Amino acid sequence: MTSGPGVGIVVVSHSRALARAALALASEMLHGRRVRIEIAAGLDETTFGTDAVQVKHAIEKVDGPDGVVVLMDLGSAVLSAELALDLLEDPAIRERVILSSAPIVEGLVVAAVAASGGASRSEVATEARNALLGKAAHLSVPDQDAAEVASTPVGDEVVGVFAVANRHGLHARPAARLVGEVSGLDAAVTLTNLTTGTGPVPAASLSRVATLGAQEGHRVEVRASGPQAQEAVEHVLALAARSFDETTETPVLPELAPTAGPVAASPGIAIGPVRRLDVAPV
Repeated sequence: MTSGPGVGIVVVSHSRALARAALALASEMLHGRRVRIEIAAGLDETTFGTDAVQVKHAIEKVDGPDGVVVLMDLGSAVLSAELALDLLEDPAIRERVILSSAPIVEGLVVAAVAASGGASRSEVATEARNALLGKAAHLSVPDQDAAEVASTPVGDEVVGVFAVANRHGLHARPAARLVGEVSGLDAAVTLTNLTTGTGPVPAASLSRVATLGAQEGHRVEVRASGPQAQEAVEHVLALAARSFDETTETPVLPELAPTAGPVAASPGIAIGPVRRLDVAPV
């Protein structure tokens, strides 16, 4: 997968089969959006190992104005990536590369989704580094880096609520679909799991959306501000009504019922008049 604008990604692994499987998994989350991703894995199809020259060529292949994020599995993969930077003849390319400490599988999934949404190099690297937040939250593992971060609202807010209809909840694939839907819009969008009280978290961050732990039947609030706030909320509610396009699920029909009046909000979140939309499975 090498075409597409934005940040390029390189996967450095001791196993070519592992790298290809991780790439196939990440591709499932992109819903047709293109990202420049190259693997530099194994010494050949069956021999474990890493090759700095192979990593160098992969970096050069996906490099562009937005730079490159490199994910590595363990041990000598890190050393090979560092050596590959030294082997780069163009110092400008070297300056555009970030070597990420992220886990290779989870990191690649969220990095690919972030890159496909137009995130910057540092944003893609941050998403990858935070890839384990969802798992940590689900298993109740304390993590100082898991503090909830929400975008600052600008202007009037639009608020909507949907009930998760997906049998397995808002897991990686539907969450990635949601993130992809809002990341290209000019709006600050947050999500809150009203059932558990978790959130708000930025809807454009797959690693943060995963921390909501939204299961089937949970009610999730969508809150948006900015020029395309109305469009963002409507898109998310429409996606929820379609079970986030999971083909194995039975789509639910939405009931859009705008309600008048203000909506209670935490201090510092609600700015300006609020419009509310609700959708729930019938």
